[in-house]
Amino acid sequence: LQTRKDLLIFIADISGFPVGISDDDLPWTKGSINLDENKHAYVVHAEVNAIINKSMNNIEGCTIYTTMLPCNECAKIIIQSRLTEVVFLHDRPVGNWQYDAARRMFSLAGVKCRQFKASVDSITITLS
Repeated sequence: LQTRKDLLIFIADISGFPVGISDDDLPWTKGSINLDENKHAYVVHAEVNAIINKSMNNIEGCTIYTTMLPCNECAKIIIQSRLTEVVFLHDRPVGNWQYDAARRMFSLAGVKCRQFKASVDSITITLS
């Protein structure tokens, strides 16, 4: 999330289980026939994590940067949080109801939604 006040950028790129639940406690698979054995039943999406983790500050009017186009559930939270722009790296295919619904809601709510077009192939960040 990027705030206009302090230009702090928070990139939402980590999906995970809710706080206090170990990665070893629930399945990480997404191919099981049993829906309760798929990670999708339990994982908090990266967009939601970014908004919750940033909620100590006012995020109204901010931009969220995501790896993928957000799904319909994340789109609702983004819109309700009054974010004004979504910038994503990878698009989702048209024809999937979850992402078509997200695009429709972003458009109706006036949330700018665009794919990031990199001018370089990669970026290396060294942390010391």
